[in-house]
Amino acid sequence: MDETHAVTIRLARPDDLAVLDALFGRSYPALLKNDYPPSVRVTAIPLISRAQPALLASGTYWVAEREDGQVVGAGGWTRAERSGAVGDVRHVVTEARCVRQGIGGRLMRHAIAAARTAGLIRLDCLSTRTAVPFYASLGFAAGEAVDVALARGVVFPAVRMRLGL
Repeated sequence: MDETHAVTIRLARPDDLAVLDALFGRSYPALLKNDYPPSVRVTAIPLISRAQPALLASGTYWVAEREDGQVVGAGGWTRAERSGAVGDVRHVVTEARCVRQGIGGRLMRHAIAAARTAGLIRLDCLSTRTAVPFYASLGFAAGEAVDVALARGVVFPAVRMRLGL
């Protein structure tokens, strides 16, 4: 069976918090292993692998859920504070053992369509090094490398990407 057909995209709910924390906690260490040194992973992953309650309740964040109820992906966007016509891609992840099955692409195409419907003209993304080819396959253009300041003075290397809608 094609795995992408067995997956439903639905709006995230506040009660998805624990499931998404577990998904981020499992997936980020495996997905980022080849592109970040241990010194970055050990400090950054605990900070980036926590679901954000406000994001789950935003109405612009979705989960990819299998027929058995297992959540295998998540992602979405929020309106950028700097411009109401621009959105920021937020907290996108696919279960590490499910990458390259079309789940992330399907999830992001859904989010992109919703952003267009909401009247956004652009989506900006701070991509992990790992996800640059994924976002490029969706039409995002890579920009400059940036250091994202996280809590406790932790710096996480990322790549600025942009998609015109």
